[in-house]
Amino acid sequence: MTNHTWHVGELKITKLFEQIFSLPAVKLYPEVTEEQLQHFADGMTRESPLAMSVHSWLVESPQGRFLIDTATGNGKSRPFSPMFDQLNSPWMDNFLATGLRPEDIDYVLHTHLHTDHVGWNTRWDGERWVATFPNARWVIPEGEIAWYQTPESVPRAIIFADSVQPLIEAGKVATITDNGGEYLPGIHFLPTHGHSISHMSIAFASAGQIALFTGDVMHSKLQVSHPELASVFCRDKTAAHHARTWLFDYAIKHQATLFTVHFSGSAVGQLSPAGEGAIWTEM
Repeated sequence: MTNHTWHVGELKITKLFEQIFSLPAVKLYPEVTEEQLQHFADGMTRESPLAMSVHSWLVESPQGRFLIDTATGNGKSRPFSPMFDQLNSPWMDNFLATGLRPEDIDYVLHTHLHTDHVGWNTRWDGERWVATFPNARWVIPEGEIAWYQTPESVPRAIIFADSVQPLIEAGKVATITDNGGEYLPGIHFLPTHGHSISHMSIAFASAGQIALFTGDVMHSKLQVSHPELASVFCRDKTAAHHARTWLFDYAIKHQATLFTVHFSGSAVGQLSPAGEGAIWTEM
C-alpha cells in the first residue's frame, strides 16, 4: 500500500498502514440502534460490518522524527485476539518506504498501551525482544504503565512483557503524568481517559496550526455523529463519552486536523459542530 502524507504547519505526517479488519456494528457498539445506523449509511443493520484500520503516524518536524503509537507488530503471540496474533504485516516495509530507517526515529509517543498500539516497539533479535528504534525515547502515560502492575492486567500481561518492559529495562522510557501537559514545546498530551485507564490524545502545534492525534477516542466515523456510542473495547464508557465530547470541542475551537487510528479511508479530517455530535470532513 502506498504511504499517504499530509502537511500541517511545518509538520510532515505519514500514515503507516498495518491492516484492515471489520466487525459487525453490534459487536463493536453493543448499544447501537438501527436508527443510528440508517442515519450513518442507508441499508446498514446492526449486523453490517464496520471496517477498521490499524496504522501508526510518522511525524517529521523541526524538533525531530516521531512515531505516534506503533500498531500491533509482527510475530507476536496474542492468543486472546486472533486478528492480532502472529501477524506478518507490511508495516515495516511501509515505514522503510519513507526513506527513513529505525535508527532515525527520535521519539515514540503513546496514546495508550493496548496491543494494537505498541507492537512495533520491539523486535526479536534471535534471543530477546529489543528496541526496534534504537535511538528513540519512548513517552508513555504513567497510569498506563501502572495498570500493568495490577491483577486486572494479568490476561494481557504478555503485551507489556514483550513490547514495553524491555524498553523500561533499557532505560528508554519517560512518563507523562495522568494530567497530561507539554512534553516538548508545542507538543501536548491531552487527557482523554476512558477507553483505557490513562488514555491520552496528543496535539502538535506548528506554524499556527494543530495536528491532533486522537488515539482510540473514536473507533469509527459513526461516533462523530453519535458520540454517546461507546465501543466494546472501552474500559469506562461514561468517561470515554466525556472524552469524545471534550475532544470535539477542542478540535473545533482550534480548527485542528485530526489523525485517527481506526477510521477507514484516509483517517484524517476536520470537525464542524452539529447538535450533540459533529460533522466529519475527510482530508
